[in-house]
Amino acid sequence: MAAVVVHPPDAEGGRRVVARGRILGVAYNAMDVLDLLETVGLDRADVRLDDADLIDWRGGGSYEWTPGSG
Repeated sequence: MAAVVVHPPDAEGGRRVVARGRILGVAYNAMDVLDLLETVGLDRADVRLDDADLIDWRGGGSYEWTPGSG
């Protein structure tokens, strides 16, 4: 199971980001995801957004931010 879960976009296009059961916040784009991951010690230079072992993108990949599409 991936350490990070990015939930489907909500009605405003935000996606809840959870790392090992801890809610990190809501991201509105891929850069926000990287910012949130830095708060738990992951260096953005080392994070691959397409790494399925690290991130479970639910309701679309890192490209999906359409409100309510999840």
